[in-house]
Amino acid sequence: MRHITNTLRCLSFGLLMGLSTVSAAQENAGDIKIVVEQPWARASIGTSRPGGAYLALRNEGDVPVYLVGLRADISAMASIHETQTNDEGVSRMVPAGDIEIPVGGTLALEPGSYHIMLMKLQSPLVEGETFPMTLLFSDGLEIEVVVPVLRIGARGPEG
Repeated sequence: MRHITNTLRCLSFGLLMGLSTVSAAQENAGDIKIVVEQPWARASIGTSRPGGAYLALRNEGDVPVYLVGLRADISAMASIHETQTNDEGVSRMVPAGDIEIPVGGTLALEPGSYHIMLMKLQSPLVEGETFPMTLLFSDGLEIEVVVPVLRIGARGPEG
């Protein structure tokens, strides 16, 4: 029953995000209160290279929350990665694993840090279009987000 309730909540949340993709929206489930802010992705060059998506998650609830994964039909292999830079200044992207969002904290998924990798794209990310993506949390909560696609060189929703 909880899964059905969460699914209905997520559908409502997805509709809300579709109406306002750059402002904040929130999902509540008991002591969990997650605010999703400014989801976006860069347009891709075809499907042969991975795409990236970005957003911020703010925990306004009473308990720590763990982001454990995601689903996106536009990608056959969607995951959360982290950019790490070694002592020589060489950067690489590695799978992030579960990421804690502490009470009162914000997890920023942005270029050069934690980010969403959309590998094996099923169709190109086209500027001006949107795609749905579902964020998965350790307690079973699922939040659907509508992600707008910005231009190839975009640095975020504001420019």
